[in-house]
Amino acid sequence: MSDSLPTPGIGVFTRTLYFEDVPLQQVFTTSGRTITEADVTSFAGLSGDYNMLHVDEDFASKTAFGGRIAHGLLILSIASGLTTRLPVLTALQPSLLGMTSVTCQWPSPTKIGDTLRVDLTFESAKLTRSGSRGIVTERRVARAQDGRIVLDSHWDLLVARRPENLT
Repeated sequence: MSDSLPTPGIGVFTRTLYFEDVPLQQVFTTSGRTITEADVTSFAGLSGDYNMLHVDEDFASKTAFGGRIAHGLLILSIASGLTTRLPVLTALQPSLLGMTSVTCQWPSPTKIGDTLRVDLTFESAKLTRSGSRGIVTERRVARAQDGRIVLDSHWDLLVARRPENLT
């Protein structure tokens, strides 16, 4: 890892990051984003998921949730969007070859009006069998304004190694 990396969670990356540069075990935190009525309604229309927990306040108010909740996949999508704005992921994008898997849990519901922030941690990095690229595992944890974890996810990314002419 280069000594030109910024302090964890802040700073600007001035160069492309490759597999070898991924800052393992550092936590990067996004700005906040409030979940709105329009978010939930738009996602229902886009996805076709009109589950009454998401779109029917009268129904949802009589459930254990006490009101409408956001779609879990909406929260996963918002977490993705928030983290892609982090300088570390902006610097990694040119060497990002793809996402190979995502696993997630939603330990608590997200309600309309909740403001979420996401902590991104690069947990591990291992070379593929060929050694020409690597798999980087990220953990992305979204928390509401009261500290509740509303999403706990792991993302496996396929990342290019630094070209030999840049070593």
